[in-house]
Formats: sequence, C-alpha cells, structure tokens
Amino acid sequence: MENQLTLMKDILHKHFTLRKAKATAKVILQSPEAMNAVIQKTVPKGDVFEFSRAAGLLAIKKTADVIPDCHPLPIEYASILFSTEELTINISVEVHTIYKTGVEVEAMHGAAVVALTIYDMLKPLDKQIEIASIRLEKKSGGKSDMKKEIRQQIRSVVIVCSDSISAGEAEDKSGKTVIEKLGVFGISNSSYEIIPDDFAVIQERATHYSSLDYELILFTGGTGLSPKDVTPEAIEPLLDRRIPGIMEAARNYGQNRTPYAMLSRGVAGFIKNSLVITLPGSVSGVSDTIDALFPYVLHLFSVKAGERHEK
Repeated sequence: MENQLTLMKDILHKHFTLRKAKATAKVILQSPEAMNAVIQKTVPKGDVFEFSRAAGLLAIKKTADVIPDCHPLPIEYASILFSTEELTINISVEVHTIYKTGVEVEAMHGAAVVALTIYDMLKPLDKQIEIASIRLEKKSGGKSDMKKEIRQQIRSVVIVCSDSISAGEAEDKSGKTVIEKLGVFGISNSSYEIIPDDFAVIQERATHYSSLDYELILFTGGTGLSPKDVTPEAIEPLLDRRIPGIMEAARNYGQNRTPYAMLSRGVAGFIKNSLVITLPGSVSGVSDTIDALFPYVLHLFSVKAGERHEK
C-alpha cells in the first residue's frame, strides 16, 4: 500500500481577503521576586517584554518555516501586548493579513514563542515557571464568515444552454458541476433543465422562473464569442437592475487562472426578485466562476430580506 502524504492544502481557488486572528497565552510564575524583576526591568538577561515581543514578531513571520502545512504569507500587521495579574503574565497576540488563508497558526505560534522567551529569560530566577493556556481567541475572514449569509432556503434553477446537449449529442457536465458546488453552500434544491442556444427560449425560461419567484437563476453556456453565443444578449434586456460588479469579480478571478477569462461576456442582475447570473459553458469556467462568487454573492439575499423587513 502506497503511503501518500500531502504537506500543503491547495488554496489556489481561494480569495485574497482580510483575515485576522487573536491568540493568547499565560506564563505563571511561582516567585514574587521574579515578577518584581520583570516589572522593574531588572532581569539580568534584559527587558523581558521587549525581548519576548521581538521574538514573537520573528516567530509570526517564520511560522511557515517551522510548521510544515502552513503557507508562507504576508504579515500586514502584528501586535503583541502584555498584562500582569499577581504572578501571571498574560500575552495577547493579534495578526492581520490580506491573503487566501488565515493567520490563526501564526498568532498562536507567536504567543507560544513569546511565552518560551519569557520562560528562558526568567528560569534563572524561578525554577517552577509554567506556560499555560495557549489558545486561539478569535478569527475572522474567509468563507467561514459568510455562513451567516445563508439565512433562508434559496430556490434556484440551473439552465444549460447548448444545442448539442439539448439534441442529445453531448453530455452535460457544466450544469451538474454548478449544482454540486451550490450544494456546498446549502443550496441543495436546484431545479435543472437543458435548452438550446436560442434567444427566445432563453428569455422565456428566465421570465418563467422569475415569475415563479425563484431567488437564483443560473444559466451556463452561451457567454463566449461564437455566433451562437447569445445568452448575454437575451438576458440583459430583461434585467431590472444590473450588477456589473458580479461579473467583474468573476472575470478578475478567472484572469488570474487563464488569460481567456477576459473573453467571457457574462452579465448579472435582478429580474424582479430573481438574481440571474450567466456562467461560461466549460466545466473549468463554471467552476472558477462559482468559486469567485459564492458564498459572497449570497449577501444580496440578506440585503433583499432586510429591505422586505423594513417595508
């Protein structure tokens, strides 16, 4: 049996977002004299707080060098604070980055090294020092923060636009990919149909599902530059409110992965209360677009729910 070991998680599909983490640790002394030396800055090895703060900052930046599964990432902000309570030194470390993965381990690693540095500097004065309660206090950023956006069951439909698939000459993979990916975000009740690349049919289906109050209508296919690619032309006149930023975000995300993403002509917006998004027809294209937009785009439904509540 072959033993396969993956050292680093694939984060290529993730977004650059602001991510924060706060970790804490405690150093518990037994000697009042040692604590007094810390406060009075008379420890023979030097200023305990300043030396350990410097060590902690280095540890934060070097986390990926010593924790195998951690990704190297830019540290945009780091703060190390201390407080004392009787014989306990409380350590608080906060780290920020704008990147594709979080900084929880960086914050905890920083707190641990700060505590170890304090231990090393005080061990000649106190032989019974204890390091305790290294823990993550809070974190923010990334998709985990977006779970609160899914506050309702969203009715969705995935419509595949393809002459060859509708004629039974090819198998649909893109539409099924969309449905599978939506399920990750709790949208598991998607309707599904296949239609030809026909202007009138595309408009009719969009109008039909909007009249049935489907919250999310996703078209896949027909957003390119071939003569039969008419999905954007069919959908755009129906939109009551366009949301250009949705497809700008999708194209920007895709452009970092393939130079052809700029050729996609997808559009997005509301038809009445239905959010309509037109996706590329390729499996890789729809996969990248869903990764680019979800779950962030679901915030629109929270906004709409808030508007209805106010009214």
